[in-house]
Amino acid sequence: MTRSNTQVAPHVSPPRVEETPTQRLDRLVHAAAAPVSGSLSPISLALAMADWAWHLGVSPGRQMELAALATQLTRDALNTQARDEADAAADDDPRFRHEAWGHWPFSQMRAGFRNTEAFWREATRVPGMTAHHADLARFFARQWLGVMAPANWLATNPVVLQDVAQSNGAHLLKGLHNWMADVSGVPTPDDLAQQDRFKVGRDVAVTPGKVVHRNRLVELIRYDAQTATVHPEPILIIPSWIMKFYILDLSPENSMVRYLVSQGHTVYMLSWRNPDASDHDLTMDDYLKLGVLDTLQAIGHLQDKPHPVHAMGYCLGGTLLAIAAAALAKAGRRGVMGYSDLPPLKTLTLLAAQTDFSEPGELGLFIDESQIGFLDNITLGQGYLSGKQMAGSFQFLHSRDLVWTRRMREYLMGEREQPNDLMAWNADATRMPARMHHEYLTSLYLNNALATSSYRVDGRAVSLADLRLPVFMVGTERDHISPWRSVYKLHHLCDAEMTFVLTSGGHNAGIISEPGHAHRSYRIAARPAHGPWVEPEEWAAQATPHEGSWWPAWHQWLAKQSSRKQAARATPAHAVLGEAPGEYVLQRYAD
Repeated sequence: MTRSNTQVAPHVSPPRVEETPTQRLDRLVHAAAAPVSGSLSPISLALAMADWAWHLGVSPGRQMELAALATQLTRDALNTQARDEADAAADDDPRFRHEAWGHWPFSQMRAGFRNTEAFWREATRVPGMTAHHADLARFFARQWLGVMAPANWLATNPVVLQDVAQSNGAHLLKGLHNWMADVSGVPTPDDLAQQDRFKVGRDVAVTPGKVVHRNRLVELIRYDAQTATVHPEPILIIPSWIMKFYILDLSPENSMVRYLVSQGHTVYMLSWRNPDASDHDLTMDDYLKLGVLDTLQAIGHLQDKPHPVHAMGYCLGGTLLAIAAAALAKAGRRGVMGYSDLPPLKTLTLLAAQTDFSEPGELGLFIDESQIGFLDNITLGQGYLSGKQMAGSFQFLHSRDLVWTRRMREYLMGEREQPNDLMAWNADATRMPARMHHEYLTSLYLNNALATSSYRVDGRAVSLADLRLPVFMVGTERDHISPWRSVYKLHHLCDAEMTFVLTSGGHNAGIISEPGHAHRSYRIAARPAHGPWVEPEEWAAQATPHEGSWWPAWHQWLAKQSSRKQAARATPAHAVLGEAPGEYVLQRYAD
């Protein structure tokens, strides 16, 4: 058997074009603005606001409509007679549901703020604006209003004032300590105790397994069998490179990996290396070659007999896997990027993974030429996009819950949120190499190259229409990163047999939905190969609803696509490079 731990050289990237002194000056100026703007392009916002201002300026009729609306909403806010505790409890904004918001003067503050929100929702709708600029104007109006919400401030939040009085200021003092710890970067003793609750390899990522392959970009983990017999076709899991793999192997009770192994599957997991400045020139082709093709070859070397592979990808890992599957389908025996003897793919499972980026949800707000250029100026100097810089964009999407409500409770009421395993994983951020980051934003988000069959692998265009293997897709109802209607669009891009699941929850919690998890539900329906197109809303109305986790439905689908079980095999001793969870997952950086 060929050893699968051979170091494989990365794909040779085109040489970097050296920047001139004037280009370097521009880059440094733009990069210096990043900490102030939250790594978001101020030019994109300025263009959107200019578009709004010019179109509103030449629309006197629209101005009259907005003036009338402002007058009406102001009168409504000043009329506090009907505002009581029941009115506050019925508010659809959870920040204002406490009964204290029904008492004057806080009822008037709440009404004024909510009416201001209503005004700006309408005011940013001006005919003639480009759709992208209109979305940006609405988004940033929402952000600024979020900053000014009366719930965020000590003097205007009755719930905080009550807490200060009841605790004799002790909670406010504790909140001050929390704020000082966050600003200084020196955690409090309580923070240190919480940080140690979920340690990788001790509390999370504890499913037994072996590292069987390593190259400069990934480690491959083969998990130990937990049943006497297993299906001969293994499962290869490709997580997104913007996350640590152990979201799929959290605590034992909610580990997807442990669940699959316990059902009689041999599971391989890819663990991405956390890149540093030396990796700045890694490309999307490198990630495809070292992340997918090289690991498929390693799995082939470990098999005693050739078996096809069930491939599963999560988020951008699913997008990369779809690219690989399309490239392999087109290449046939010729192979891809020098890999010609790979185990074939038996099925394809895509979890919250987009293949058509024409409607990518609110993340699309941050994708235009100006924003990509701004990010390039940041990453070229560093060699990568840091985890904190990336996290800032995701926090903007849900700033009310992820920023302002959280900080209000931590700094004004002294209540640190108690972390769970998913939150601990979310704080374990990763980087992205500069060149790969530029390529994936430009080719996938900006140009939508994969959906238009113009995405190139090793210089050759690939098409999702070449996919013929059965596909299992999962979308989540409240996904702001990969909206389920966008995930669903693969139905329109290829004629393969498809089973689609729409599950409750968001991008992460909807996927980590183990059997027995309370308040979980899903809908499922299958389309035969070459079946007719069904619109997402029509699909949702027709799909069969179920209570509980979608994991058993996926396992049953995999089992149906697999051969009869056979005796489980241990990992060959000569292939073992170390114990799971490996070394790469432990790499962390301060940024």
